Amino acid sequence: MMNNSKKFKCGFVGIVGAPNAGKSTLLNKILGQKIAITTKKPQTTRNRILGIANNPDSQIIFLDTPGIHKAKGLLNRKIVAQAVQAVKDVDLIIFMKDVSSRKNKEAEEIIIKQLFLENKDVILVLNKIDLIKKPAILPIIEQSRGMFNFKTVIPVSAKKGLQINELLLETEKILPVGPQLFPNDVFTDVSERFLVQELIREKIFRLTGMEIPYSTAVTVDAFNNKKKVLHIHATIHVNRKSQKGIILGKKGAMIRKIGEKARIDIEKMTGSKVFLELFVRVTKDWMKNERHLTEFGY
Repeated sequence: MMNNSKKFKCGFVGIVGAPNAGKSTLLNKILGQKIAITTKKPQTTRNRILGIANNPDSQIIFLDTPGIHKAKGLLNRKIVAQAVQAVKDVDLIIFMKDVSSRKNKEAEEIIIKQLFLENKDVILVLNKIDLIKKPAILPIIEQSRGMFNFKTVIPVSAKKGLQINELLLETEKILPVGPQLFPNDVFTDVSERFLVQELIREKIFRLTGMEIPYSTAVTVDAFNNKKKVLHIHATIHVNRKSQKGIILGKKGAMIRKIGEKARIDIEKMTGSKVFLELFVRVTKDWMKNERHLTEFGY
């Protein structure tokens, strides 16, 4: 049921940051369920993910964006452009900074420049405070205040859920008054098919090394409910024949492992028994091909 209270707050919040800053982990923690895949590898998120947090006095519509960085190659340029475009129409931006890493300076400078261009309210979220000593947090907060005129600076641990409620309260304060835009039982705008392909891609990121995760795309070719069992056929696309061998593994061991782990997560998400069949196809140089990128949803 829609809330028409005059004091009810509703608005869009873009979550931006360098690759691996913890944006997807934050969104999943806020929603209390997994809609964005997470791995320890950078640049895992490729698409804009929308997540809706329904509270008694607000509806906060979060946009989890791919990590902004100095992009090379057609795919990466498209991914970064999507992240930049996603925050054009939001009411508030959350800029996430990983305080445990010093590797993101160049990417963060690019983001700060973009923030000046957008001219929007920005909350700085200092993430992964559980990985540094407490006395180090205060100097980081003071140093960060000189980067940009942030509305507020909030140290959090998205993984452990530290200070997430404080972040939501500050977010709610800034958002405009307005009626909720989505029903209470809706928590995302992406389809189950999309979430399925993302869960498969997450397992590839977690189970394979080197360039393999970055050279793969996943498409869901069939998605049917038969006799209370969800039958899913999906294709893992790779750039080269040698990569196909790695995804398949010795006697098909790797693709079975990817399928087993993905199936468990898909069953949790859908609440249905799942039959998952995976195929591997060499789609030569798909990352450089405009037509293939469009077909794969980039």
